[in-house]
Amino acid sequence: MKLQRLTTRPVMEPIASHGWERAAVFNSAMVYHDGLFHAIYRATDIGGHEKFGRYINTFGYATSQDLINWQRQETPILSNDVPQELRGPEDPRIVKIGDTFYMNYTGFGGRFRNDHRICMAESKDLLSWERQGVMLDEPNKDSSFFPEKFGGRFCMFHRRHPDIWICYSDDLKTWTGHQKIMSPQAGAWDSDRIGIAGPPVKIADGWFLIYHGVDDKEVYRLGAVLLDYNDPSKILAKYPEPIIEPELEWEINGFVPNVIFSCATVLKDDVIYCLYGGADTVLGIASMKLKDIVF
Repeated sequence: MKLQRLTTRPVMEPIASHGWERAAVFNSAMVYHDGLFHAIYRATDIGGHEKFGRYINTFGYATSQDLINWQRQETPILSNDVPQELRGPEDPRIVKIGDTFYMNYTGFGGRFRNDHRICMAESKDLLSWERQGVMLDEPNKDSSFFPEKFGGRFCMFHRRHPDIWICYSDDLKTWTGHQKIMSPQAGAWDSDRIGIAGPPVKIADGWFLIYHGVDDKEVYRLGAVLLDYNDPSKILAKYPEPIIEPELEWEINGFVPNVIFSCATVLKDDVIYCLYGGADTVLGIASMKLKDIVF
């Protein structure tokens, strides 16, 4: 069971003339809506790692019909203009519930150690976003809502290092029922830490969730698990091997080498599409047919 690249070239790269995205474009959310794929991607002015300096994140917006050719807006749709996001928003993930798009992302303040918090914004059109502030007031990231409610409650993934957790809320303010659902595997490709990739998608046997795993050599790969329809804290099956790993030059060499990291999983016409960041520098695209999912 593997994700297959749609192209061996990046589908989005930095634009040198745009100061806000001149260094890197990576770690993008994606949804399919009104006949188009919509991406909200993380962009940086310099390399997105502290070793390159005090980089600033912003979110860019792009659309595509074929996932290869993207039309990008020239200005960011979300910038570093609130205290929790002084260094900018990072790693968005989007679901649609009812008529509202919910975007979970990491707000990076940079004011003190571990100044990163799960934040959320809402939109009706994917262009205008209203921030709802911090969801969990603790160092945390790798968050997404489920695209459906459970028992009338919102359900949210998050990552308390180094594990994947889940929790619930009636009002998007108070989160309860925190439960660790998955941990790194000693001696395996995901031995150091894990976190979700894009939001889960519903398939015949349950919720299909792609996640990222990091080993002791700091190589990022993607894997997959199957969650129960009615109890998403229950893992029904876990694929033992990565479903994609860094192989191409631009996945191996970049600002952060040997990284495939995704925030986007979209199901359309019996195909799962995964938009992913390569080496924290550019974006690639891969897919998997539903008929090829075997646990």
